[in-house]
Amino acid sequence: MTFFGGCAKLIHALSVSLNRLRFWSLLLLVLLSACSDSGSSLSGRPQGGDFVLQSAAGPIDTRALRGNVLLLYFGYVSCPDICPASMAAGAAALNALTADERKWTRMIMVSVDPERDTPALLKEYAAFFHPEMIGAVGTLAETAAVAKSFGAGYVRQPNRPDGSYAVDHTSHTYVIGPDGKLAELLLLGTPADKVAATVRKLL
Repeated sequence: MTFFGGCAKLIHALSVSLNRLRFWSLLLLVLLSACSDSGSSLSGRPQGGDFVLQSAAGPIDTRALRGNVLLLYFGYVSCPDICPASMAAGAAALNALTADERKWTRMIMVSVDPERDTPALLKEYAAFFHPEMIGAVGTLAETAAVAKSFGAGYVRQPNRPDGSYAVDHTSHTYVIGPDGKLAELLLLGTPADKVAATVRKLL
């Protein structure tokens, strides 16, 4: 075997190992997020809590949003598939509400990639799906604390050869009522009319 042939085989083996690691990490997150049959049961789950994160328009303090229904989603700008699908579904749900209902509804995407996502980048990303969506980001410690309070999982994967990386994460939408308490969990793929109905029930 030549030196280059051996290197090629080694690189291929490492690539396969990393792909398997990413698969099992993602599978673990899916299993953790699917610990109830309906996906919306709050029994035994973390109940969330108030937080302050940064957006392009300034601090987002959930205590200042009392009276609103919040649709909270954890994702990141470079997410290749799950985030665009979830954000598009969120936009469809917002559009299913009346203008008056939207005035009392906020959809916030909390970045699980604070190393790359800036408030300005998140604003541009969120606005692509709906002008009323908000992107928010914190420090690594703040992100971990907010995610933990809601029971949201995420795992930063190792860097690829080009320096990029993926972040595997749960895909629930966390529905927070006007009283600031976690009211419901919605699974990825929940129809827009059901999301809208959930919001209307809480307004």
